[in-house]
Amino acid sequence: MSTKPLHPSHPVAAAVARIETELTQAAGVPVWSMGAGEAGEVLEALTRARAQTDALLLRVLRHADSVETGLASGATSTTNWWAHRMRMVRRDAHALRRLATQVEAHPEVAEALESGRILTDQARAITDALEQVPEDAEPWVLPAATERMLDLAADHDAKDLRVLGRRLLEVIDPATADAEEARRLEAEERAARERVGFGIRDSGDGTMRGWFTLPVAQGEMLRRQVHAIAWSKHTHPTTTVAEQTNAAAADADAVDGAVDPVQAQRHRPLSRTGLGEAFCELIESRPADTLPTSGGISATVVVTMELDTLLGGLKAASLDTGSKITAGQARRLACEAGIIPIVLGGPSVVLDMGRRRRFHTPAQRIAMGVRDGGCSAAGCDMPADKCQAHHETPWSKGGSTSVKDGRFYCPSHHQMIHDPAFQHHLDKHGKVRFSRRT
Repeated sequence: MSTKPLHPSHPVAAAVARIETELTQAAGVPVWSMGAGEAGEVLEALTRARAQTDALLLRVLRHADSVETGLASGATSTTNWWAHRMRMVRRDAHALRRLATQVEAHPEVAEALESGRILTDQARAITDALEQVPEDAEPWVLPAATERMLDLAADHDAKDLRVLGRRLLEVIDPATADAEEARRLEAEERAARERVGFGIRDSGDGTMRGWFTLPVAQGEMLRRQVHAIAWSKHTHPTTTVAEQTNAAAADADAVDGAVDPVQAQRHRPLSRTGLGEAFCELIESRPADTLPTSGGISATVVVTMELDTLLGGLKAASLDTGSKITAGQARRLACEAGIIPIVLGGPSVVLDMGRRRRFHTPAQRIAMGVRDGGCSAAGCDMPADKCQAHHETPWSKGGSTSVKDGRFYCPSHHQMIHDPAFQHHLDKHGKVRFSRRT
């Protein structure tokens, strides 16, 4: 870092040169002989001086920016030039530049910092709080808010000031605070709706991983439902609230760490595993008749198993997505409301409706989805719940509405199969291949 001496022509530059000289001279002086009282006084004085130096730095930084210091050397901004020159982290440099702009907009805060009455991080907390004051507030609101925050700074550090600053308008102008809070919440909810999202993928190791972004209301609903299920498993079902409270007090009074293991089990914190199991239960417990339809049937998972598996065999079962699950898991899921079991070789729903119905029934669609595994076109991986049922022999030409005479196609391939510009045939794997007519 350059230590080139200043050759001041401006009073501020001359003062900074003197400060540098004094600090350089003091740098090598031992402090061991300084008494406790004097050391405390020097600490306080240095802290105030540091705030005053920061205030001066912010003023000079604003001026340097206005006269485009560093831009002649090709820098994209004065702040970037300064950060590069002094080997500062750019984020920190730009944070100071932002604070310089904030302080300039609030002269009372600038004066307090320049006098050492407040510290730099307090100034940042105060100006951040003052930015909450809406532009259309009554003229007296901003000065009153500034005065209150500066008064609070006499007794509170920057962390406390940030907390107090969030409720600033409620104290200064409750009516404005209510309107501003409503405006802010509406903006947050609007932004939340724009950012909402959901994704899930197969990890290939027997698990699926996902992510979601929810508005706070729906997020709290999900969290509360999952926690409620987890706590119902977590706490002993026969224990009343009063008994739980007494048990917790007894645990707290235990001598030499002698805690009842049963009570400890009841009151241990919820684990990630416990919450995950509760989330699984929430998903499994939703009745199928409350779900919307997808691909002509309710959006439920179809479990296909052989009769031997249902009766206690070990052969794995399949989901309609192609994933495999154990026989035990299949038998358990077959009892759940949100699962449709198909047992091969056992009693099943009548699937062939002949000419009595024009459209395939939900049971037929399930069977076709299990058989076709999704779109029948070769190379298409559209899942069954996104596909449409197609009559191999057109209904208008006497075709029947049956599983045997039906196939699943995605919307694009379903349109293609009716397009005379294309011809199609079955390959050896039972998949449909298309080719354009010449």
